[in-house]
Amino acid sequence: MYFAALLARTEDGWEASDTELDDVETLSDLADLAREASPDEDTVLVLIEQEDAWFGVVRVDGEEDPRIYVSDAAAAARSSYGEILLTDELLGRDPGDDGDDLDALDLDGTEDGESDDDEDGGDGSDASAGSGEAVPHGPVGDAEVLDDLGVSQKELRSMSGDAVGEIAEALGALDVLETVR
Repeated sequence: MYFAALLARTEDGWEASDTELDDVETLSDLADLAREASPDEDTVLVLIEQEDAWFGVVRVDGEEDPRIYVSDAAAAARSSYGEILLTDELLGRDPGDDGDDLDALDLDGTEDGESDDDEDGGDGSDASAGSGEAVPHGPVGDAEVLDDLGVSQKELRSMSGDAVGEIAEALGALDVLETVR
């Protein structure tokens, strides 16, 4: 089960709104949705979590590029919402890279002439949907995304379970988040 919410910082504190991501297909769509939540170009956080599997934070400050943190890239890659966040840039890939050069790097078990398709990675468990490229286990992105708001990199990386609640609590926004949960 997924939960997604927008937290917009205003002069009066944080405002929360439940958000539906069914019409969001790209990171750009998500950033536009966040910008709509704050007409004054204040900071907006998009918080997404899939139960205990992974969570993501997207920070939008006015017209600046979104800053992204994902707690577990491999788990998020198996999710349609996670795929929105896992951009080529975030994963350190060249845009449009089809992953063909990765076959040359993945030599474990294929030296004897076996096909990569038959053996390694055949179950797709560590691949982002459709690309066949390995996605790292663990966090990716900007772990300092919330530093100036009182959540350190160390705290963010140690969160699990109800990370969205923990983030909201650290920001002083738990009460407003709970109204939309």
